[in-house]
Amino acid sequence: MAGNSISNAIFTDLYELTMTQAYWQSGTTANARFSLFFRTYPPDRGYFVAAGLEDVLSYLEDFCFSEDDLAYIRSTALFQDAFLDFLRDLRFTGGVRAMPEGTIFFTDEPVLEVEGPVMEAQLAETFIINQVNLQTILATKASRVLHAARGKTLVEFAARRAHGVEAANKLARAAYIAGFAGTSNVMAGGLYGIPTFGTMAHSFITAFEDEAESFRAYARSFPDTSTFLVDTYDTLAGTRIAAEVGLEMREQGHELRAIRLDSGDMLDLSIKARAILDDADLGKVLVFASGGMDEFEVDRLLTAGAAIDGFGVGTKAGVSADAPWTDCAYKLVEYDGRPTLKLSTDKQTLAGPKQVLRYRDSQGYFDHDVIDCADESAPPAGEALLQPVMEKGVRTLDPPALADLRKTFAGEFALLPSEYKSIKSPGRFDVQISDRLSKLQADVTAGVRRRMA
Repeated sequence: MAGNSISNAIFTDLYELTMTQAYWQSGTTANARFSLFFRTYPPDRGYFVAAGLEDVLSYLEDFCFSEDDLAYIRSTALFQDAFLDFLRDLRFTGGVRAMPEGTIFFTDEPVLEVEGPVMEAQLAETFIINQVNLQTILATKASRVLHAARGKTLVEFAARRAHGVEAANKLARAAYIAGFAGTSNVMAGGLYGIPTFGTMAHSFITAFEDEAESFRAYARSFPDTSTFLVDTYDTLAGTRIAAEVGLEMREQGHELRAIRLDSGDMLDLSIKARAILDDADLGKVLVFASGGMDEFEVDRLLTAGAAIDGFGVGTKAGVSADAPWTDCAYKLVEYDGRPTLKLSTDKQTLAGPKQVLRYRDSQGYFDHDVIDCADESAPPAGEALLQPVMEKGVRTLDPPALADLRKTFAGEFALLPSEYKSIKSPGRFDVQISDRLSKLQADVTAGVRRRMA
């Protein structure tokens, strides 16, 4: 296609468009409500971290088919010209209730609900799942690394092997919400105001004939922020050279910040490198480790007593290597005031608009959640997690600062009992269905079966 102004509105599955034309032709245009939820946990997960809402709201506010979008849709020869004229004027005019980004949630709980004319809410499905699914996967993975790191500094290093530029940027944002100190991705730093960190590559070392000279050259450029990569040739020999250059820097009124280990036996090398630095009176120089890090490796190293102060976490976290997909769904739960559901085997849905109520124990820790009907009055002890964020196609709240989302997650994660944070075989959090929602479910199911009969 020759056009240049393809918009996000056309990022949709073809069947969303074919259904929309059929809705339009048949006069099936009443208000509807869709719920987005996660059916199951990926391996070793016991919770999810909500992310992606900001992109969903921006998309809905800006929803509009461009002329190039319409030209391509016309070229498929599937759609009527009058329908394309309808799409030209279509905007999102509905509402959204959602959990704030950084909120911890569990399977079957609606993380957001979209209501509005059925055609508008239907066309948004592909984009909404795409954004919430990916960013929730990445935020959840990052939170697991954070838990395994036990307070050690974490920096996201995955841009070069992420699944494309957009995924790399979303990863940096999701990881920052989940507690990482920052990212190596300069573009993400500029887009989102995330702190950026960097050291040096092996190419910088090998460009010099002498390892010590490479360290000295770098230190001259960055006299107070240098981290030396010490494993290019021999890690312990490189650490001794780094210590020598570090002492030279001190004589000049500067301090070496850290060394970085990127290969080999990280447990053994970190302990020996730490001893070399301490023996050189460089006890404040940090030992930073990278190379194949994820929550499992970080946990293994720290449990075994590795002398590591921080981790650069790259590919495995950047693609959520052990769990790169989820069973995330966006389903119609109400049409024209009538509750709807699916009865498919293993994929039955909960009918009607819903609310998630969180209950805590006497110390404030999460105790259990209840999925209720949305119009059911929440008892005083229950905290309603779904909040109005958009009405009539317009946001009801200003976009939250990333720092505030980071605080939201930190507060939530601190109150999630440790059994659900375990990086292997976590417990299953108690999510209950209210009596009223259970009755609605039974009534709607019975009605469907009667109509089928």
